[in-house]
Amino acid sequence: MAVQRILVIDDSRMIRMRIIDMLPTNNVEVIEARDGREGLELIRTQNPNLILLDFLLPKMSGWDVYREVQKQPQFRAIPLVVMSGRKEEVTEKLPEPFEHFAFIEKPFEKEQLIEAIKDARTKVTPMPKPADAPIAAAPVSDAAAAEVQELRTKVAALEKETVLLKKQLVQIVAFLKRKLR
Repeated sequence: MAVQRILVIDDSRMIRMRIIDMLPTNNVEVIEARDGREGLELIRTQNPNLILLDFLLPKMSGWDVYREVQKQPQFRAIPLVVMSGRKEEVTEKLPEPFEHFAFIEKPFEKEQLIEAIKDARTKVTPMPKPADAPIAAAPVSDAAAAEVQELRTKVAALEKETVLLKKQLVQIVAFLKRKLR
């Protein structure tokens, strides 16, 4: 079985040690980073299978690390758990529901950590697939090519609409949470 490489990025040695104690020991290699810059470098060089990221870090914040991770498709495919003792600091930058990562509030217990890891694995953005090679076996008629182009245009419009609807949903949820406080 392949070794799972888990990157823990937290400036507190005590928290890193506590997390390591909570993680399974079979087929797991834990890599530690004390700040955001070191963590981002380890993401680039160590290819972790999971990232546990503190939101408040020296040298480079967890927010900045998150934004860098989101820029790279290969990094977005890594499950991510964001940790913070103050959830409101995370929701100021990224309103709920969190689409691309799981969140866990410090302090937490082992069961909560395991649940957050499971949640993070459901929220990964898959790596884009390489474009399929064109099929040269059968010639395509002009009508069929036009229909395919029309369908592609409709799909692109639907994708844009979906993104807009997701943003609106996030805004509505944030608004309702503020009103219910």
